[in-house]
Amino acid sequence: MRLGINRDWKSRWFGESDSYVENLHQDIKIRELVKKALRSAGLDLVDISRSAGKLTVSAFVAKPGVAIGRSGSGIEELIKKIKKIVGTKIEVDVKITEVKRPELSARAIALEIASGIERRMRPKLLVQNAIAKARSAGAKGVKIWVSGRINGVAQARTIKHNDGAVPLHTLKANIDYAFEKATTKDLGILGVKVWVYKPGNETNSDQK
Repeated sequence: MRLGINRDWKSRWFGESDSYVENLHQDIKIRELVKKALRSAGLDLVDISRSAGKLTVSAFVAKPGVAIGRSGSGIEELIKKIKKIVGTKIEVDVKITEVKRPELSARAIALEIASGIERRMRPKLLVQNAIAKARSAGAKGVKIWVSGRINGVAQARTIKHNDGAVPLHTLKANIDYAFEKATTKDLGILGVKVWVYKPGNETNSDQK
């Protein structure tokens, strides 16, 4: 809904009627692949663009060194996996860009909290630290929800933390949103939702 206001397209390509569905399915698979591969790098967003015989995947991450790997091994491995999806005839290029202020990225925040929960850290402490960092970085407001069997309780519940303003009903407000899952052995799956009200009219790409 915020496209053209403070959001841009995450996929840029034109497909004929006979190839549109295939390209769309490939996009979905590529996004899931990149999201899984670059989770530990603090993935913020993925842009996909296509031209004649070429596919470019731009990944914006908090830790570019982790994404690139030693001597570019991370990128090479990612390209191999993407070619299994689109075919070897398509030239694949992967670009890694650093997020300058990951403290303002809802995706990076959600990933950090989810990863912390999987390492058995207390959700409340993770949330409080994330909110403090985001506010210090200039966020006008932050809202974080964590749902599931928090702290090992038998019944699932949701903890909600808010700080500052997060106007969800105003399209001009630059609200960044993300959802991530934390998978644990003993507590099952916990969900993490993050809303960040960013300063000014910055889009995600403006921060990188």
